Amino acid sequence: MSENTQSPRKPRVAVVFGGRSSEHAISVVTAGAVLSAIDRDKYDVLPIGITTDGRWALTADAPERMAIADRALPNVTDLAESATGGVVLSVDPASREVVYNEPGSVPQALGEVDVVFPMLHGPYGEDGTLQGLLELSGVPYVGAGVLASAVGQDKEYMKRVFVSFGLPVGPYVVVRPREWEQNPAAARKKIVEFAADHGWPLFVKPARGGSSMGITKVDDLSGLDEAVEEARRHDPKVIVESLIRGREIECGVLEFEDGPRASVPAEIPPVTDHDFYDFEAKYIDSASGIVPAPIGDEATAEIQRLAVAAYEAVSCEGLVRADFFLTEDGGFVINEINTMPGFTPISMYPRMWQESGVSYPELVDRLIQAALNRSTGLR
Repeated sequence: MSENTQSPRKPRVAVVFGGRSSEHAISVVTAGAVLSAIDRDKYDVLPIGITTDGRWALTADAPERMAIADRALPNVTDLAESATGGVVLSVDPASREVVYNEPGSVPQALGEVDVVFPMLHGPYGEDGTLQGLLELSGVPYVGAGVLASAVGQDKEYMKRVFVSFGLPVGPYVVVRPREWEQNPAAARKKIVEFAADHGWPLFVKPARGGSSMGITKVDDLSGLDEAVEEARRHDPKVIVESLIRGREIECGVLEFEDGPRASVPAEIPPVTDHDFYDFEAKYIDSASGIVPAPIGDEATAEIQRLAVAAYEAVSCEGLVRADFFLTEDGGFVINEINTMPGFTPISMYPRMWQESGVSYPELVDRLIQAALNRSTGLR
């Protein structure tokens, strides 16, 4: 009887990107970088893009077409192999089969997926919605689970969790949709009273947004209504934060075999051509951080401790980027965490790990392996 010399099938990674949020383009850019880094000798790859209207599309495996070019942002529609076809992931946990449907044609089986790398930012992807679908499907995935993703997306509840675990947060106030829609005068008064206690300027933000989109720095009452409406274009719930005077410091957390570890931190220097570290500064004008942050050994150890504590407080998995302010009195205030931070070529998370001895390809591989070794369901 002859021996079976057939080699085992390589794990199949579905890289899902794009999505319905206002961070669609940044998700495409991030996915392009990840697709370039995945070891094709080790993994099979299936790129799946989600259009802005929610269609799951089979896309070209073309990372070079997924970058920002001449300030133009990429989108899934331009990458889709069909304007009408859709990809369907089975919600039967006994089958990880992916099926492609083209109207008027017989559905085409694309094979099983072993792990999903969800490179989605913002609502409808980073907020626990996609993670819930993958849990129903029984497909392992990179990054935080349903609860941690939802908490990590909502700045209000993120801060509430941090406070309950004794982590230092800055002053904030929340304006819920009903407040602004039914009694804007009372909502405005609440913000003005907050400013009276904590001072101007204020930062008005979408409560469940990212990539600094929809954020306005407001210096006085005259710009408040416009700032709230701008934030509400991205999210009907708005969070208003006071200015914290200090240096912006970030720290990455990555899941290793023995648990989460923190990277060297990075500093985001003041940007001269922007009011703050906004979308244009991050992604268009390529503002660069300082890695490692020149803050000394004691402060470095403290921010690493706090970053891991934030990761654990929200029950994160895989990875997190934690953003802090180093205040003038030498203390740290945590601003937020990002459960799926950017992986663009200029993103801080991979740069911090590169400086910590984990190369970009190794970083991607570690995240995939951690997901493959982790079960779905309660854990």
